Amino acid sequence: MITHKKKFTAALLSVLIALVIGLLWPQSQAPQGTNQTGSDFLDMLRGDIRTMDQGFKRVISPRTFQFPDDHGPHPDYKTEWWYFTGNLKSTAGQHFGYQLTFFRESLTSEEIPRQSAWSTAHVYMAHFALTDIDNGEFYHFGRFSRASKLGLAGAQAKPFRVWLEDWSVQSSGTDFFPLRLTATTQNIAVSLLLNPAKSLILQGDKGLSQKSEQVGQASYYYSATRMASRGRIQRAGEVIEVRGLSWLDREWSSYALGDDLAGWDWFALQLSNGADLMYYQLRKKDGSTSAYSKGNLISEKGQSTPLVFEQIQLSILNTWQSPSTGIRYPIHWKIFSAQQRIDLEVKAVMLDQEMKLTPIYWEGAVEVKGRIKNEPVTGRGYLELSGYKP
Repeated sequence: MITHKKKFTAALLSVLIALVIGLLWPQSQAPQGTNQTGSDFLDMLRGDIRTMDQGFKRVISPRTFQFPDDHGPHPDYKTEWWYFTGNLKSTAGQHFGYQLTFFRESLTSEEIPRQSAWSTAHVYMAHFALTDIDNGEFYHFGRFSRASKLGLAGAQAKPFRVWLEDWSVQSSGTDFFPLRLTATTQNIAVSLLLNPAKSLILQGDKGLSQKSEQVGQASYYYSATRMASRGRIQRAGEVIEVRGLSWLDREWSSYALGDDLAGWDWFALQLSNGADLMYYQLRKKDGSTSAYSKGNLISEKGQSTPLVFEQIQLSILNTWQSPSTGIRYPIHWKIFSAQQRIDLEVKAVMLDQEMKLTPIYWEGAVEVKGRIKNEPVTGRGYLELSGYKP
């Protein structure tokens, strides 16, 4: 997902803060500079840092990543997320897509004495979705809560765990991997064990993903692009054993996006030749594409090749209009690069994978076909479409 992801992309919203701030904040007023009225998914990532600085750290230069610490929270930065997506198959050949994402948003960078067990400086949001492709069903759910002494939501590095109530991803042993992913609702549940097939990938410049020409409008960003996944899905009382591949995107930042951006299109693709491709396109409000759109092609052996804006041509082949919201989304794409010898079609496996939550966006499973370096490939993946309006 960008800061991106997703992807840009992928984040708590100003409207979320507005909903919970009266409960979470010990004073009668919101912290200075907090937007209590905006409902745009991008609000939390926008802003001229020179005028919106609330004391949070800025993403200015590459850093040395420290694991396992960096798997955990970064409270000195305003926003971060843990973004899991994947494609799964049952032993009978049923195909499912899933998404489980956790977002943390800081309300203030200041240390304020707190006497109530309910008070906090951080709020969490989580989204959970399941695409049942064979039956044409799309289930999606959202939650939010506070990180407080009550343990309702939070994140920690040692041992790794991020959770919101009974939705969680956590290490199953002393090491970071394997990860145990669990999400349960009244009718739908997913429980998976994730093991990496490749090393972690630092996106952008050694993990610094620059989103504009302005210093500080960037995120720290790494991915686990191919994780062998096995477990079970429960659907209306039926337990289905599944296996497949998952993807993790991790980002943290403070005001990563500029006011000129309208949204993004984020691709996370796992190909039959063992390669993985991530690319995000940043769309400007004037209809043009930001030159800071970028990605990576990761070989079967884990070697990373940067994909820069000048080399990639994205073309929309078809769209779908939501009957619920009236928003039109591009759900069939062509990705082409003469320099990198990439020629792929990416198509939604099901049209309606619109996340009608807070915020509204489209994110779902896709299928891939085409050629990489003149060799035919197929694949599966996920596509996120953010910032589209009716």
